[in-house]
Amino acid sequence: MSVQSVEGISVIRPIRYILVAAFAYLALIVLVALVFWGLRGPISGLLAMCGGLLVAGVYHVRNLYKLVRWLRLPVDHAPPMPRAIGMWDYIFADVNSHARNSSRRQQRLSSALERFREASQAMPHGLLFLSNTHTIEWVNRQGEQHFGLEQARDQGTPITNLVRQPDFVRYLQEGRYDEPLTLSIGRPIARTLMVHVIPFSEDMRLLMSEDITQGERLQAMRRDFVANVSHEMRTPLTVVTGFLETVIDGLDELEKDDVRHYLGLASEQAGRMQRLIQDLLTLSALEADEPIRHEEAVDVAALLEEVQQEAQVVSGGRHVIELECATHACLLGNAKELYSAFANLAINAVRYTPAGGHIHISWRQRGSVVEYAVKDDGIGIAPEHIPRLTERFYRVDRGRSRETGGTGLGLAIVKHVLSRHQGDLLIESKPAMGSTFTACFPARRLVA
Repeated sequence: MSVQSVEGISVIRPIRYILVAAFAYLALIVLVALVFWGLRGPISGLLAMCGGLLVAGVYHVRNLYKLVRWLRLPVDHAPPMPRAIGMWDYIFADVNSHARNSSRRQQRLSSALERFREASQAMPHGLLFLSNTHTIEWVNRQGEQHFGLEQARDQGTPITNLVRQPDFVRYLQEGRYDEPLTLSIGRPIARTLMVHVIPFSEDMRLLMSEDITQGERLQAMRRDFVANVSHEMRTPLTVVTGFLETVIDGLDELEKDDVRHYLGLASEQAGRMQRLIQDLLTLSALEADEPIRHEEAVDVAALLEEVQQEAQVVSGGRHVIELECATHACLLGNAKELYSAFANLAINAVRYTPAGGHIHISWRQRGSVVEYAVKDDGIGIAPEHIPRLTERFYRVDRGRSRETGGTGLGLAIVKHVLSRHQGDLLIESKPAMGSTFTACFPARRLVA
């Protein structure tokens, strides 16, 4: 009988057949023994019965040996179930059917477990399965990265032995998991994690971790931004308000020249606020990270002539400003954004170079890059300040920056404009020896 034919048979039928077959074997042996008893006497009958029982025993032991040997083999690699006569055919077929069904169920469970693990590995959150004693049963790749763990090495180790922050240990031990825990860890790198524990059985816990480092940084940047803008606006607004109150209160007593002087100072501070607002709007538009609009071939040589003229106006004849265009190739980009970046670098050089100094503006191609450089012999910058110059509102000398009318946003604008044009900003400077700011663009942006 084949396995397929047995799988559809109820359990009662094979058992009934086996019992009937057993009684039939026994009845046949008894019948043969009685025949021999009647023909040759009691001794022959007893010998015939013993011989029948012996043959039946050998037959059953042999089939039992076949069954045991087959069961010891792996189901996936086992040979076909041995064949037999009578009730053992039912037994072999039934065992084979149950073994195959069990193997299929195990394969389905293994496949489901593997799919679950693959899905867990693809999740952006860290997942750790913990026992009721907080030992690590399993961890996905994100969890390994968040806590500096290794599945093969740390499985079975209490997580509190590996992550020892007191707040984290207390959170696990107290067992109050209604609210997540914000955790700062320093290994393998500094991260801020939001940790949430979910009990899902009497002795298992699911620990989920989310990296919120970037969100925390953005929140800090927003707070700093609001504080810096408030601070930058407060000073000129206070000056404007003070001068206007002075003029209003003493309008009948103040000389005309004094009124003009006060209003001129107020207008200067109002202009500073206007420049600050304009720079904030420009920076906000650049940080939106939208594609460059109206990209065209920009005539950089003509653009730099306008930059030179604006720098000369800001200088008021106090500096020597030179322009050198070693190439007349155009640059693919947005003319308004490029002018803003180039003018910022040139005007910064004017502001931080004492009267009588020299400023050299150049546009040249060097190998696979094209460079816009502004070199001055001004006050220079100490090395520790250079990495932070492109941060918003960062100033080396706040007092001097306010005196020169700077908003603290110029180099941040330059950085974003260059980034949108696949460019980089290089800064070389030494105190009292001047500075060189170089904007480098890839040569593929050049247009003949």
